Amino acid sequence: MIDIIMNLMSKDISCDFPTSGKIYLNNASVSLMPLESIDAMKDFLLEYNSIGPDSIESEPLIIEKLRSIRKTISKIINCQPDEVILTQSTTDGINIVANGLSFLKNSNIIIRGLSHEHHANFYPWLRLQNKTTVNSLSIDTHGFFDLAELEKLLDENTRIVALSHALYNTGAIMPVKKVGSITQGKTLFFLDSAQTVGCIDDLDVNKIKCDFMSFNGSKWLCGPMGTGLFYCNRKSSDLLEPANIGGESAIIYEESKLAFKEMPDKFQTGFRNYVGVVGLESSANYLLRFGLDNIRKKNQYLSKILRDELSKIRNVIVYGPPDPEMRTSIVSFTIEGYEAENVVEKLEKQNIVLAVREISSKKIIRASPHFFNSESEMIKVVDVIKKL
Repeated sequence: MIDIIMNLMSKDISCDFPTSGKIYLNNASVSLMPLESIDAMKDFLLEYNSIGPDSIESEPLIIEKLRSIRKTISKIINCQPDEVILTQSTTDGINIVANGLSFLKNSNIIIRGLSHEHHANFYPWLRLQNKTTVNSLSIDTHGFFDLAELEKLLDENTRIVALSHALYNTGAIMPVKKVGSITQGKTLFFLDSAQTVGCIDDLDVNKIKCDFMSFNGSKWLCGPMGTGLFYCNRKSSDLLEPANIGGESAIIYEESKLAFKEMPDKFQTGFRNYVGVVGLESSANYLLRFGLDNIRKKNQYLSKILRDELSKIRNVIVYGPPDPEMRTSIVSFTIEGYEAENVVEKLEKQNIVLAVREISSKKIIRASPHFFNSESEMIKVVDVIKKL
């Protein structure tokens, strides 16, 4: 068993993700795409163009591509294919829920951490302050909250609980299954899973018991920019009023009356990013072949090396929960005496790509290795930081 794990960790798939010699560690923002996905997009564009993009012959091709991507994503999160809505980003899905819910006078929503949260999963809820009370869970240094406080804040007027599955700054993985058990039958549960789909195994919406989930294709799923996914539980879909409407999402009856189509069309006005769908499906299938459980193991292995070696450097402070089971592969740190922006700029000049992020108001350096990275790359990054 140990030999199998070590073979997995040492397996080099970097040739499938060419970077012109760069060490790319910004996958929590935008990941690299495998070459086969880029080729799939090219092949699709050539075929689509040759048969006529808006021809009778092209229609079955598009229908099959859309059917196929929904089927693939539904396998990853364990839902029905028609519960997968195609968007352009995680933010799109968040706004579908925030703008689509109705609120009574005394209603409230529960979020986590205020400015410790990613802007995309903070601003849309904060904007609802004129419609409903926004309650925020207190957090510890890693971003975790007390489940007892959640239960205390939750009442008959709570409209929705909205959380991130894992945090973009510390990598902390929230106890979402426990939250789902608390909210089930009492209120709606929305999950921003931008930092988990594609790098966490056993991501099952039925086990989590969430009503809605939003994520994108260009982070850990290794798909192209401009691809997003929104999971909407079929039983909860009637609670959302679509913000947009068009010929793709609605029908007219009795000459002047409008009705929304069934899911997923109800939320997909004017969707046209077919080439993005093709690239995303190819990437998702690449990940499935490697195995999401294997991806999780390798990412933990790589982040442990990076985290352990950085911790040995005297002036480096590493953030995030120490337990590897409670975090993703994100490794955030600061270097005393150095501005985070300057460090990232200096490293990029040496072909090492990291990112500047923040924990509340504190600027930090964030590394986010993925399964195509290697142990030698982690060591090289640490050696360069030692020489700053």
